[in-house]
Amino acid sequence: MARTKTRNKAAAMPARGYRDFQEHLAALDAAGLLVTIDEPVNKDTELHPLVRWQFRGGIAEADRRAFLFTNVTDSRGRSFDIPVVVGALAANQEIYRIGLNVPLAEIGALWTRAMGNPIPPKMVTDAPCQEVVITGDGLLGDGHGLDALPVPISTPGYDAAPYFTATTVVTRDPETGVQNMGTYRAGLKASNRLAVRMASRTGGAGGYLHWLKYKERGEATMPCAVVVGAPPVVAYLGPQKLSPTRDEVEVAGALAGAPINMVQCKTLDLMVPAEAEMVIEGLVDVEYLEPEAPFGESHGHIALEDYNMILEVTAITMKAKPVLASIISQVTPSESSVIKRVAYEPMFLAHLRDTLGIGGVKRVVLHEPLTNIRKVIFVVMERGVARTEVWRALYGTASLRADCGKYVIAVNDDIDPTNGDAVFWALAYRANVLADVEVLHHRPRGHGPKTGAMDEDGSLLIDATLKSDMPPLALPKREFMEGARVLWEKLGLAPLAAEQPWHGYDMGDWCEAWDQAAKRAVAGDYAESGRRTAQRRVKDVIPETPVRTVEGDPES
Repeated sequence: MARTKTRNKAAAMPARGYRDFQEHLAALDAAGLLVTIDEPVNKDTELHPLVRWQFRGGIAEADRRAFLFTNVTDSRGRSFDIPVVVGALAANQEIYRIGLNVPLAEIGALWTRAMGNPIPPKMVTDAPCQEVVITGDGLLGDGHGLDALPVPISTPGYDAAPYFTATTVVTRDPETGVQNMGTYRAGLKASNRLAVRMASRTGGAGGYLHWLKYKERGEATMPCAVVVGAPPVVAYLGPQKLSPTRDEVEVAGALAGAPINMVQCKTLDLMVPAEAEMVIEGLVDVEYLEPEAPFGESHGHIALEDYNMILEVTAITMKAKPVLASIISQVTPSESSVIKRVAYEPMFLAHLRDTLGIGGVKRVVLHEPLTNIRKVIFVVMERGVARTEVWRALYGTASLRADCGKYVIAVNDDIDPTNGDAVFWALAYRANVLADVEVLHHRPRGHGPKTGAMDEDGSLLIDATLKSDMPPLALPKREFMEGARVLWEKLGLAPLAAEQPWHGYDMGDWCEAWDQAAKRAVAGDYAESGRRTAQRRVKDVIPETPVRTVEGDPES
């Protein structure tokens, strides 16, 4: 390869208030969240499938890890001197938390503050991401340029090529000069050519909007930089959908609490994160598109061939000893869905509470397994909140993003939205199909397979909250279930994993008289209750007539 050293001393770099990607890996290692694999692993057939098992093998989210592969090979028998890491951005929420360097409970507030208090970046001239520069003939032929990088195949058996997945793709608005950072897949076509997929759907990629402007201006190409291994506080901005007028690096600075160091590309007039592991610089053709894919997409199906953008590489720059970052996407849960969900849920909650001023909203939960967080959204409401507030929350959730909220369901906080059985319970007994369901028309189909009909979709809104008091849940009270669990464990029976709900609780339609009868029963004094009911006998009443229709509501 034609390599040119542009800097040799880390001391030349200015101070910074955030971790770079390799310092993040060290933090994960110290926390026991990094698995290092020194055995040879084939990037084309084994690497992603191995990590995939922790998402499809019944492993709890908290037990998922980042995987660092130090001995990467390929199907052509080659070995690579660049390690590959998968899962280091968000294999679980704790890894994501470490990337932001804040407690998990503070992530939502941090994002809210960062959106409103941007910190401009700091421009530098000496950058680790440009310790090695590859241009010209160094980009051409087998073993050179992109072909020298250990880019994994994400979905072996379906993907048409190795793909960069953990990208921060930088483009610039040719009119305003504002840069955009997006996470777009980028597939290898040749040692100096990438296919880049920037979503053109409503609510899609900011880079696509820039491409349209270059096209309208009659430009032949659009400058584009594919950043791999950006500092986590920068990388987490890529999947977020901010206003096209916002420069994401300013929000990243606010997340870090310090300016992000940015350096100009070697062959482009674009600024990129100075501490990135590597940067692929190039020009995107504005006139011609090329077939791209098949590739496993984040909606959980294989994306079939589309015409997409082509990037001709003008330079590859990197650290002297880089790590190539890759993420697990495709079928959810995945790394990409964790990145989005941890930030999207506070975003929806802030929209409902702060922007719309809706009362009684406690949580917003985006359903993750298989549905990719966008399609099914739960709004958790306080019990007893006005019906108007429930419906304002449903409409507000469905209207925030064009690609989110095909099904929006309001539940109370005694329902666990991650438990399908609990959700069906709420739908079965708390939602009236005639009164508690609304259908919104004329919505885009959003993120999903392009096969089948391509017409509009809609949103289904369901109020599955309690509309009135109900009798207690027919399970033993908590004190008795807890006592029985002690006995269970004393008997050495199989380990228990409690499922909500696991004990009975009051839902409003209950009174002290009935509570006293229950207490007499567990004390062995049911006969006293029988003596009292004997004094309340009536005649000329049909069996199963509620007592309260004859006697009125019981006294407390």
